[in-house]
Amino acid sequence: MRNYLIDFMPESAYYDRNVYKDWDQARHLENDPTQLGSSFGQELVFDIDPENFTCPIHGTLEEKMRRHQGLSFCRLEFQLAQHEAAQLIEILSRNFSDVSLVYSGRGFHVHIRDDETHFWSRKKRLALVRSLTKRGLVMDEWVPSGGMRLIRLPYSLNGLVSRAVIPLAKNELGVFDPITDERTIPRFL
Repeated sequence: MRNYLIDFMPESAYYDRNVYKDWDQARHLENDPTQLGSSFGQELVFDIDPENFTCPIHGTLEEKMRRHQGLSFCRLEFQLAQHEAAQLIEILSRNFSDVSLVYSGRGFHVHIRDDETHFWSRKKRLALVRSLTKRGLVMDEWVPSGGMRLIRLPYSLNGLVSRAVIPLAKNELGVFDPITDERTIPRFL
């Protein structure tokens, strides 16, 4: 599958982060976040996007939307997201053994792959998210709390910015530049 994705780089390929008891459940289960932890599990992921940060030059996402700039972001906003991802990884690595990082084509996905977290309830996930926001981290509750079951598949293409989604080593984060890193640039560009 990885070779196929690298060769053909399909746009906007996702995978289901839910953890099911069996295939029948996977085919018929409604994704009701209130049932998370009891009826099904889910990989715990944090989504950090540059447009979620207030830029001193471009303002907030709401201001950019009013100016019809959409989900665009500048280098500074990307660096803010990069710094946030580094902080998040540092904090999470104190309590979890399997924390990984993926460049999403725009920002970053921080995955906690410890099995014990898969069956955390929505309430327990929200408690973690809120403890992180109290520390000053900027994050949307929707993805880690179980509201979004799909996440971008590594080696697919983020069509919004024509960049490949790639796993990153945690020690790459400080020097990572998606504009010059050849792994992120599709061959057709």
